[in-house]
Amino acid sequence: MLTGRLSPSSQSWLLDHAVSDVVLFPGTGFVELAIRAGDEVGCSVVDELTLRTPLIVPTSGSVTVQVVVGAAAESGERGVSVYSRSDGGSWVCHAEGTLRSGSVEPTADLSAWPPPGSTAVAIADGYERLATRGYQYGPAFRGLTALWRRGDEVFAEVTLPEAAGGTGGFGVHPVLLDAALHAFVVASDSAEVALPFSWQGVTLHAAGAAAVRARIAPAGPSAVTIELADGWACRCCRWCDGGRPVTGEQLAAAASGCGRTGSLNWCGRLPPWVTPMPHRRMRCSSRRRPRRQPASTTARTGRWPRCRRG
Repeated sequence: MLTGRLSPSSQSWLLDHAVSDVVLFPGTGFVELAIRAGDEVGCSVVDELTLRTPLIVPTSGSVTVQVVVGAAAESGERGVSVYSRSDGGSWVCHAEGTLRSGSVEPTADLSAWPPPGSTAVAIADGYERLATRGYQYGPAFRGLTALWRRGDEVFAEVTLPEAAGGTGGFGVHPVLLDAALHAFVVASDSAEVALPFSWQGVTLHAAGAAAVRARIAPAGPSAVTIELADGWACRCCRWCDGGRPVTGEQLAAAASGCGRTGSLNWCGRLPPWVTPMPHRRMRCSSRRRPRRQPASTTARTGRWPRCRRG
């Protein structure tokens, strides 16, 4: 189990990821947490990670986060879950998935740049256009710096903004991966607000990138592949769903405390190595039975109650 805290006071970049006026912990942040947990148990691939409930970032205070990794199955896979709890609140499960060993090899060669045969796409007002659709990214999340298209493929240059706080402590900074997804959204014609909810085959080949080249391509009716490369070296390859539409009402409900919650309840249970004693009724009596006998009576008189089986 890994435990930590999310606090805007020490991680101000968290407040720059808002959707429909609700500040959300980015889905790419859950991916980074799962990668980090996998490192601890020798699992280099996030085989699958499904987001269940959005994590609302408080404007003040902090949120406790726990990443729980299960025991290894016969196949070597391990379950992974991400939970959070606000001060005085209940635990909420935000993401569940599986980890495994191995790797996922990249399929794209991003050494030739700009991509041959691609067409540049103007992005000078890209974030302003995203804001009108409901994606309200502050300076820390505005990492998209260049964009190209080649058929169904989207290519981008992404740089970690200074406001994101640097790469220290991250395998892949959530802002960097999130900004790569911005390229796909900017290049699309959809007016809906959609957020990724499922990731598969996530592998991190190297950590600490501050600027990457990205390729996003269709991988089925509702999925895309994402590959990031730092220069000529592939940093990360993965694929995720193309996003599920969400409404402001749904996010507002999550912000008000709705969602999948859990509470801690204690129940009596003997350890497996303890044999329960047979049930017997006991009747206690004393030669002297005062109606109210102080606790010190035994010590004073030297007489103990006698117990008989009944």
